[in-house]
Amino acid sequence: MKQECPSDVCLASSRSARKGALRISLGCRLEYEFSNATPILAMLNVDCIRYCDLELLDYLTTSPCVPIESYRDGFGNWCSKLRAPPGTFTLATNGIFLDSGKKDPVFRAAYQHALEDLPSNTFVFLLGSRYCDTDLLSDKAWRLFGNSRTGWARVQAICDYVHQHVTFRYEHARPTRTASQTLAEGSGDCRDFTHLAISFCRCMNIPARYCTGYLSDVGEPEPHAKGDFAAWMEVFLANRWWVFDPRNNQRRIARFLIGRGRDAADVPLTRTFGENTLRNFEVWTEISN
Repeated sequence: MKQECPSDVCLASSRSARKGALRISLGCRLEYEFSNATPILAMLNVDCIRYCDLELLDYLTTSPCVPIESYRDGFGNWCSKLRAPPGTFTLATNGIFLDSGKKDPVFRAAYQHALEDLPSNTFVFLLGSRYCDTDLLSDKAWRLFGNSRTGWARVQAICDYVHQHVTFRYEHARPTRTASQTLAEGSGDCRDFTHLAISFCRCMNIPARYCTGYLSDVGEPEPHAKGDFAAWMEVFLANRWWVFDPRNNQRRIARFLIGRGRDAADVPLTRTFGENTLRNFEVWTEISN
């Protein structure tokens, strides 16, 4: 089942107004081996905020073909529920989206809200969560950032610290690592960088939420690493959410959101409810001619 279709007006206005935009081909292919019929929850489609940019919708397909039931979770993310048969089973998406070619927006004057002035729906992103153990990091956060300028400058100081003090080591990633463990061990993958930065922000009373999606290498020097999904965060400053990326610590081009939540536990790309082996894993985000 596909996501709700965008309006014809949205599509027409975007295509006519986006001359010179980048055409980005993105998608994934995940091949599993199952010994038994196994339920799966998948979150693999680009978020609806990009509907006005689409040229080819990234339908979720399976091989062999099985029924898919789709729904929105409590954070508004588009999820798919299905049941994989025994044997080899593949999940795949393939879409084309337009992108302005501009880097993530910057607003250095963005201010930090007093707690009493924050919208109530941001409060959940101030609390500790499965991987963001703020109770263990609060004292450290205030020692490091208590004297920094508030607002955008404070979030950037947090990203700078995480980027400088954590080494990217994808081969040592593990699904149980918390933010405090990332700080203690000094290494991790992009999700670990993000969990630590989110935790520091929350400790400093800045709402921060976890994001997962596609991130292109457009504009980045070669050689490019093998394609993968990416994690980053959004923080609430000056009455809106802003993208920050502690892993790369720079503004990037062609970032495509899949889902948001308190941390990675809320936005697993796939969650299988049974024994399985992931045989193959491909992700791409590249300019399409």
